[in-house]
Amino acid sequence: MGSRFRRQIPSPVVPNSSFSYRLLKRGLDFTAASLGLALGLPVIAAVATAVRVSMGSPVFYRQVRPGLNEKLFKLWKFRTMSNERGPDGALLPDALRLAPVGRFIRENSLDELPQLINVLTGDMSLVGPRPLLVRYLPRYSEQQKKRHDVKPGITGWAQVNGRNALDWDSRLQHDSWYAENCSLWLDLRILAVTPPTFVTHGGARGCRRRTR
Repeated sequence: MGSRFRRQIPSPVVPNSSFSYRLLKRGLDFTAASLGLALGLPVIAAVATAVRVSMGSPVFYRQVRPGLNEKLFKLWKFRTMSNERGPDGALLPDALRLAPVGRFIRENSLDELPQLINVLTGDMSLVGPRPLLVRYLPRYSEQQKKRHDVKPGITGWAQVNGRNALDWDSRLQHDSWYAENCSLWLDLRILAVTPPTFVTHGGARGCRRRTR
């Protein structure tokens, strides 16, 4: 899908660094995030209740991630793992703390819903590279660092071209390509193909590596 989709992408009519593109993108982000939070309130409430009943408090999980120009911000997610600890007081391995409810939430990407708050505040966009952990920053090549030339997103080029089924280098290559070629037209195309990709769990894994 990735190569076939990519060949259909023309050069951006509006440069991705232009004021017009950034203004239009921010308007789309703010409007969509506002509507998403309002219309998705019943689903958000249901997921929050399921997390609270099955795992207790807190319902939300926040973690510092690098965003545009590597500026740090706090990412919002629904909590999917318990705080169970072993006899030594250390947290159990992730696989043992991932509750059935948490697995369902991850597999259906419901844990990402609170990130609409990040979009609303301007730390994230609807479309962009997924925000990864801070500790990966020193590992990026100069080309891979370009993923931070744009805001991170809830969905992105890598997500509609394999998601977590991509290996590490391929994922970052997709992110860098998006940062160099993004346009409003491309953003709309990615948004259009995101729902079927997520519904079919294309490339999704129940217990993700590299991100919590």
